[in-house]
Order: sequence, then C-alpha cells, then structure tokens
Amino acid sequence: MSELTFEQMLDESFKTIRTGEIVSGEVIDVKPDYIILNIGYKSDGILSKAEYTNDLSIDLTEKVKIGDKLDVKVLKVNDGEGQVSLTHKRLVMDKGSKILEDAFNEKTTVKGVVTQIPNNKGVIVVVDDVRVFIPAGLLSDVYEKDLSKFMDKEIEFLMQEYDPKQRRYIGNRKELITAQKAKALEEVLSKIKVGDTVEGTVKNVTDFGAFIDLGGIDGLLHIKEMSWGRIESAKKLYKAGDKVKVLIKEINGNRISLSTKFEDENPWKDLSARFPVGSVVTGKVARMTDFGAFIQLEGGVDALLHVSQISKNHIEKPSDVLKIGDEVTAEVTEVNEENNRISLSVRAMLQPKKKEENADDNGEEYATVDVESVVAAQAEEEAKEAPAVEAPVEEAPVVEAAPAEEAPAEEAAPAEE
Repeated sequence: MSELTFEQMLDESFKTIRTGEIVSGEVIDVKPDYIILNIGYKSDGILSKAEYTNDLSIDLTEKVKIGDKLDVKVLKVNDGEGQVSLTHKRLVMDKGSKILEDAFNEKTTVKGVVTQIPNNKGVIVVVDDVRVFIPAGLLSDVYEKDLSKFMDKEIEFLMQEYDPKQRRYIGNRKELITAQKAKALEEVLSKIKVGDTVEGTVKNVTDFGAFIDLGGIDGLLHIKEMSWGRIESAKKLYKAGDKVKVLIKEINGNRISLSTKFEDENPWKDLSARFPVGSVVTGKVARMTDFGAFIQLEGGVDALLHVSQISKNHIEKPSDVLKIGDEVTAEVTEVNEENNRISLSVRAMLQPKKKEENADDNGEEYATVDVESVVAAQAEEEAKEAPAVEAPVEEAPVVEAAPAEEAPAEEAAPAEE
C-alpha cells in the first residue's frame, strides 16, 4: 500500500461538501459587504451581503461579529477563486416558506413586520425573509385610508395564497379580525344584556358619537345619548383612552348601542311638578333657530320659546331681539314629559294686563322683560320715522262731509215729484 502524500492527507482531514448542502460555519472575519466563515472545508466560505439579507442598506459589521455561528447553504463549491460561495438568506427563506406553507394548509396564523407600503395599496410583511403582500382590502374589516400607521409594526394574519414557484404569497388580515370580533362579540354578549351598566374605553371619537371598546367589541355612544342636554361636539366631551361608564341601550346583531343618560339622573323626570303649566320661569337663551329660541331652565332641560310667542308684535326671527346668553322670563304653556318638551310664551304673560289698556296712545303693552323692551324700542323708532300715521285723521272730515252733502239731496227728491 502506497503512502499518501501530505497534500492528500490534508485533503482527507477536511470534510467534503456539495452544492445545496446546509453547513454550519464560524465567522472568522467581517467586512461591511461580506462575511468569511470557516465551514470545516479546505477553503473558506464567502457570504455576501446580498446572500445574507434582502436589506442591502445594512452594514454587516453591525450585525455580525467574529466568532458567531451561522447556518448556511452551499451555492457553489468553487466560486472561481477557490472559495465556497454561501447563502444565509435563502436558508432563512426556505424556513419562512415552510412556515407560510404550514399556515396556508392548516389555516393557522403567522406574524411578521411591515417593511413597505407600496403606493398605499397594501403592505409588505416579512416572515423570515419571505415577503408577503397584504392588499389594503384584506388588511382590516374597516376601510383604512392611511396605511402608514402599520409601518414597522408586527401584525398577525392568515395566508390567502401560497405559490412558491411564482413567489406569490398573499396574506389576509381582514378574515382574522372578523373572526376575532365574532368570537369577542359572542363572549361579550354572554356577559351583558340590555339595561346593564358596564365600563368601557373610548376607542375613537367622530362628529356623530364615540366608539367604546367593551372588551374586544365596540359599542356606539351616539352624541344624542351622551347627555340629557344638547351636545355641540362629541370631541369636546371625550378623547381616545377615556374610561366611561355606559348603559347598554340596544343590542341588534353585532351592533351595540350605548347611552350615558341614566334614568336616575333624568332632569325631565317629574317635570310637571317643577315647571307646572301657568308658572313663570326664567332662563337663558342656549341656542336659536329660525322658528324659535331654546331657553335653558336647568342642566339638561331646554324649553322652546316659539318665535310667535316672543312678543305681541310680529318678530321675523328670534335673533332680531335675542342673543345667546340673554335672560328671558316667560310663562310655561305646555309640558310634555313623554317627549321631553316644554313650551314657553312671553305673550301669555301679557294676557292678564288687558284691563290696563290705554297705557299709551297706541294702546300697546309690553312685558317687563328684555324681549319686550327691545320690541317696544323698535316700535318707537318706527313711529318717529312714519308721519303717514296721521293720514287717518285727515280722512275724518271727508267721512263727515258726505252726510252733509246728501241731506239736501234727500229733500229735493219730493220737489221733483
């Protein structure tokens, strides 16, 4: 048996490798663009940045250090320069692809970080270096106008499509959210019923109300249900994150309507006893419309002073004689507790004073309230600017003259006969 040469013995001391084989190596040098590994072969392995990651902006010296262990796949046993060409990225991608395949077949969820938002048409999520596209329509169960909030966030989703040959990986987060909400709704509905009082967290506030998280499912607190009084803006009362105690008003399928109008705090309760018809009340103008002014009598109780009841004189619109904040005294003419309505009248207060007519030349009376003072002032202004008011006095002689001229005519008639 012939003796082996030194070179042959050296070659036999190293393991053999094949293209596609997965080997473990130790980092012996790191440069910004490539890594050198000892893989137990007669030649060192070279791992380029492009075969380490898809993110070419990184500096490898910041990610890897000498002595680190890496699992790599052999691309070429000899890259032409006597070195072994390696890849780490493809090994990771194989692992990621297997994760996605299992998730697709078994209908299980996967998690990944959003790395791109192409033209706001969807997001790209990376799962072990495999890029999964989730279209905007499959990103949520509600319309998402701005997708930038998902950037760099880890999200969970289901696999809609899996085609490694075409490198087509499509995710679906909408289906997952819908299923989670259905389960959450079932759990919440098993614990609550109409009439219950629960605590929730304000999730979002809109012009028409606030959405309250009741523990995995949202309920709507409409602006009309936020107070017994009138609310100008829901955003002035609540903000995201606020804790709020709410009443379950209605449950309709997956919709839950909420209210903060608790019956024991109802200011309209026993209203007839506090504001009986015929009583005189004083309040401040809270708001106005073309048909009347709403007078706040107490917190949550606004009464309507119709434009026709503001004065004995004609008023075109309430803002002609009133402004927000004015104090008005009027008589209660109607109380409707069922519909939470109170009607007021300033004119009604003038009725008992009919016996005191001839108070002035025009025979008009004014209530001792600000409203009538304004009306009276307007009447005086019109009187000064209208001398034609004396016209009826000039017509008086004409009315008297007619009989004087007719008298002779009646006597002359027999003479003609």
